Amino acid sequence: MSRAGATQPHIADSHDLIRVHGARANNLKDVSIEIPKRRLTVFTGVSGSGKSSLVFNTIAAESQRLINETYSAFVQGFMPTLARPEVDVLEGLTTAIIVDQQRTGGDTRSTVGTATDANAMLRILFSRLGTPHIGPPSAYSFNTASVKASGAITVERGNKKAVKATFSRTGGMCTECEGRGTVSDIDLTQLYDDSKSLAEGAFTIPGWKSDSFWTVRVYAESGFLDPDKPIAKFTKKEMQDFLYREPTKVKVEGVNLTYEGLIPKIQKSFLSKDKDALQPHIRAFVERAVTFTTCPACEGTRLSEGARSSKIAGISIADACAMQTSDLAAWIAGLDEPSVAPLLIALGQTLDSFVEIGLGYLALDRPAGTLSGGEAQRVKMIRHLGSSLTDTTYVFDEPTAGLHPHDIQRMNNLLLRLRDKGNTVLVVEHKPETIAVADHVVDLGPGAGTGGGTVCFEGTVDGLRASDTVTGRHFDDRSTLKAQTREPTGALEVRGATANNLRGVDVDIPLGVLTVVTGVAGSGKSSLIHGSVAGRDGVVTVDQSAIRGSRRSNPATYTGLLDPIRKAFAKANDVKPALFSANSEGACPTCNGAGVVFTDLAMMAGVATVCEECEGKRFQASVLEYRLGGRDISEVLAMSVAEAEEFFGSGDARTPAAHRVLERLVDVGLGYLSLGQPLTTLSGGERQRLKLATHMGEKGGVYVLDEPTTGLHLADVEQLLGLLDRLVDSGKSVIVIEHHQAVMAHADRIIDLGPGAGHDGGTVVFEGTPADLVAARSTLTGEHLAQYVGA
Repeated sequence: MSRAGATQPHIADSHDLIRVHGARANNLKDVSIEIPKRRLTVFTGVSGSGKSSLVFNTIAAESQRLINETYSAFVQGFMPTLARPEVDVLEGLTTAIIVDQQRTGGDTRSTVGTATDANAMLRILFSRLGTPHIGPPSAYSFNTASVKASGAITVERGNKKAVKATFSRTGGMCTECEGRGTVSDIDLTQLYDDSKSLAEGAFTIPGWKSDSFWTVRVYAESGFLDPDKPIAKFTKKEMQDFLYREPTKVKVEGVNLTYEGLIPKIQKSFLSKDKDALQPHIRAFVERAVTFTTCPACEGTRLSEGARSSKIAGISIADACAMQTSDLAAWIAGLDEPSVAPLLIALGQTLDSFVEIGLGYLALDRPAGTLSGGEAQRVKMIRHLGSSLTDTTYVFDEPTAGLHPHDIQRMNNLLLRLRDKGNTVLVVEHKPETIAVADHVVDLGPGAGTGGGTVCFEGTVDGLRASDTVTGRHFDDRSTLKAQTREPTGALEVRGATANNLRGVDVDIPLGVLTVVTGVAGSGKSSLIHGSVAGRDGVVTVDQSAIRGSRRSNPATYTGLLDPIRKAFAKANDVKPALFSANSEGACPTCNGAGVVFTDLAMMAGVATVCEECEGKRFQASVLEYRLGGRDISEVLAMSVAEAEEFFGSGDARTPAAHRVLERLVDVGLGYLSLGQPLTTLSGGERQRLKLATHMGEKGGVYVLDEPTTGLHLADVEQLLGLLDRLVDSGKSVIVIEHHQAVMAHADRIIDLGPGAGHDGGTVVFEGTPADLVAARSTLTGEHLAQYVGA
């Protein structure tokens, strides 16, 4: 080969950029950028500036859609359908692996072990080495029930001949709790008042009206029960029919209905649904009426007696799943069994990944639904750490959420390791420690919502520091310790707290001040606060769980803001309030108030077209003729919160009840959201602040916040601190679980848990003011806070 040819790069190596041209998803305004491949790119900008719209809804979404299109039409029919994102050109995409903060499945049988495949490997290990041997891997699975069947089968071979056959499968599921580890017990006193008869309205179940065919009248008029006899005086047979009768057809006033015992009916209508998806008043009823206790048969292990009796070196699979993963990794490393060597190596690598990623304190039997957003994201990462794939795009959503400053360095190293294997790593992040290790930074803004959606800066970290963008100006911001801290007015006593890894903790949580509870991930912060403080009278808990709501839900419906607005419109125009609801009488008949018409195209992405009749306004034309302060209802829903606050604050449209809610929304920094924006488009940080605004109207005296800085830009943290101060100054007590040093520095009192995670934590290692913590430097938190404030 000639020398000239040797210097020419191969044309295949020239595709080293991901090009995005004309992205318009959500609030993006024709964004065009070039992202270098095989580098770590961090996307930053204020909350709501369009980072997720660009990274998740455009780049990652298109990559996944293109991969799905490589499958046959038959396979695509079983896959989620994805619409092509609103973008003119997307070039240079590679396979995208999304590692987001969506909580892992809420199924009660899903655990950390099943989510990471560690359980599957453990089951194989026990089926090979466990003594006594009880069966194949399924015999150790709490998701598999034992099955026995026998009968005649016809084998179509030569002469047809019926053959007697028996079939059995050994499963590891506990028969008592069906592999859930807990059994539910229904408190009958919460369902009915037994001193009354059915005719007198004995039922106390929400939504059961005395004239309803389907609920109350089917019991009263079934003929099985005497409707005029108090329930306490029912005979044994009547009680059995009332509570447990199998479904039976009955006629009530000539209508065919199904009569069913009260207990199975309650289980079907309330308990089979995800508790978080229920309406608040029904959820409160379920929490009152149903108690979940550890299953007495399997002692919460979910496994049958046979599965628990089979052991390796004195350890059963239930014991192994209950161990901290760091201890289990050490136990697996100590097993010398050449016959299963490849399995031990693979299982050891998975468990070592837990420790490496800072989750060594989790046990494999921990229910997946109890993990925080940050923990769930790191559990998903475990699958990718040992992967041999290269030239893929990894997309992370705030991977440092829920991490102590001590653990952030570890996370940075993992991101850099993925990059060094030849992958493109895209990270949406606010923490300066992670932005600092980026090869390339894209800063979106300048504001949020309609004020954002443009690229303010693209380049290196040093270039960002020197730029005059919001992120650049605040990049090196450091809060200082308060010169004067408030004095507590009382204390919430916690005595002998033992939830999860807590070791009989006794602590007095100060009231009337801003208290920050901190410590490394897994040290016991959430166990202490959610186990011993949340749920007490007067305590309002605002966590990061998702807001349940359909495309029709928006900030106005969620906060209750729409009720006073509808009433004000109705009063001003002398008509019914229901006309001003897009989910009720006022809805456009063509799109049923959705504003768009959906066309399902089977395995291809469905098409949503703006409704031609209402032009996306969601209301009937006649409703839009009614005005309040010169605006119709669709114009009001299109307003931003800040605009609406001004509109309902004075003049003809003055509505004090609506104005109060809007003030709270502006207070928590959501002034840029439009009232009618679907809840499904909100980020995690926006959801928590929306909940906080809703709860601020409640009477509670103690607020518990769980990492409120998640998803907040450096510039917005100052506004949050101002809000927390205002809450405390108005006479509330605020308890914050937090890792952000700015919040720690701003606290009046700090309670630090540790010293480590899991069984190395669970004790209070410091109580006092932030200044004392910095001066003592006796804990990991103290060290990092001292560095942060430059002490």
